[in-house]
Amino acid sequence: MSDQQDGWSREREVIHSVKNRGPLARAMAYTRLSGPGWLQAAITLGGGSLASSLYLGILAGFGMLWLQPFAMILGVAMLSCIAYVTLSTGERPFRAINRHINPVLGWAWLLASLLANMVWSLPQFSLATGVLEQNLGMFSSDAGRWICSLAILLVTVGITWSYGTGNRGVRIYEGILKLMVAMIVLCFIGVVLDMFASGSGVSFGEIMGGFIPDLSRLSTPAEGFAPFLQAIEETSGKGAHDFWHDYIVGEQQDVMLSAAATAVGINMTFLMGYALLARGWNREFRGLAVFDLSIGMLIPFVLATSCVVISAASQFHLKPAFEFDRAGAPTEASPRQLKSYGDLVKARFGEVPSGGAEGEVALPEVERNLAAFLARRDVQDLALSLEPLTGTAVAHWIFGLGVLGMALSTITILMLISGFAVCEMFHLPHRGWPFRIGCLAAAAGVLGPFFWDGAQAWLAVPTSVFAFTLLPIAYISFFLLFNKGSLMKGHMPAGKTRILWNALLFFAAALATLSSLYAINQKVGWPGLAGVLALLALALFVQFFRKAGRKGS
Repeated sequence: MSDQQDGWSREREVIHSVKNRGPLARAMAYTRLSGPGWLQAAITLGGGSLASSLYLGILAGFGMLWLQPFAMILGVAMLSCIAYVTLSTGERPFRAINRHINPVLGWAWLLASLLANMVWSLPQFSLATGVLEQNLGMFSSDAGRWICSLAILLVTVGITWSYGTGNRGVRIYEGILKLMVAMIVLCFIGVVLDMFASGSGVSFGEIMGGFIPDLSRLSTPAEGFAPFLQAIEETSGKGAHDFWHDYIVGEQQDVMLSAAATAVGINMTFLMGYALLARGWNREFRGLAVFDLSIGMLIPFVLATSCVVISAASQFHLKPAFEFDRAGAPTEASPRQLKSYGDLVKARFGEVPSGGAEGEVALPEVERNLAAFLARRDVQDLALSLEPLTGTAVAHWIFGLGVLGMALSTITILMLISGFAVCEMFHLPHRGWPFRIGCLAAAAGVLGPFFWDGAQAWLAVPTSVFAFTLLPIAYISFFLLFNKGSLMKGHMPAGKTRILWNALLFFAAALATLSSLYAINQKVGWPGLAGVLALLALALFVQFFRKAGRKGS
């Protein structure tokens, strides 16, 4: 018997042994067997989630603490649906969508997942090189950045190609990454506990209020900006007020979409089914799969991201990234902060006024202060969120190593998903050289540090917004699969259970679709919406001819 079959048999025996026992006994047994949920956690609790959480706190304070838990709960519901469908039928999800729903949706899901991997890998390499340069001080030149990027690529490719071989080095690598990620998560938890213990003025009621859903941030700036915007209108006029109002709202929208996208992305929906099948699980493991997602993914994610938001909000929200001299020029600002400030000045005036370089133009005082609040922090600045607990030097090392671990683990999982996707595309086994070559699709991220010259951490925001627009493809496909009698047959839930699950899945799919259309309209406009309509028309066209073909036969 192979090691995989032996492991599957032991897991099956444990499930049967607690089948008729109480909830506590089952929970303890399921905790020991957890696996795919932790694999999903490795990708969701990555550099993108960390960056999104930090910028949520910087822009909106505690006001958007609700967003990531809300997105994750809906995502866990959809991933549970994928697990239920996959384990009930034993069919590979891509083939199931093509056969039972529509091949246009199936191929759109596969290609969108592959594209999301390629795009999402960009900020992971960018974050990794950013912390190596800014927090760990390992290089300070373009040549050094190339060396570090290529070293990261070689390490992640080598590790990814070794998965499934029982390589001891892979287990050591995974263990080190888990320790690095756990270290930074525990430190952020420690920062929050230290804030309460030291009486720093943070209100527990204000934090709890942040967990109440509030969609007003999609159209209005966070409440703390109100006095500054009013002062700007009084001193600089309505045009200046409208500029800053719209800029803040645009930043908030991007970060909200980024945070939702990094909670559960379309590539995670692709990973879920194939991770379960690769583990050898079947319909007997459906309860374990749902429990695994809740314990291994939901709870760690909510705890970690909430603490990061609280820490960032208490230290960065409505606090300047730098000071100004008497002439109104930024002082002690990093080059990327100067660029961010200069971009704001240029956007405000249409161009940088003559006689001033980027970052050296004096805005009116109240606008200058607001620009200092909004200048994008980079990984070097964000590390200071740990300073109250660890001190400056240790903060940079802990933050740097933690973010590096998050980035490396995410890159590795993105490569794994890419390998699965390419093999599915050509209907090949998930092993050998086709799988290895497919993994290299996510290697496109090695260019991230070089085509992006802004704050390295901010790159996670626009790439996540793009990936979020693809998410409805997966949500709609699996909502339809869940209700497809020809696929589910006798395994389809019945009665109130089916009504409850359908209500939750429909809500998740509808919300993802509306949010995606909103983002497409905001970022691309009619060309993007026309692309959505073209995809829908193609799916209807194919469906019509498939039905016509069945009738003709």
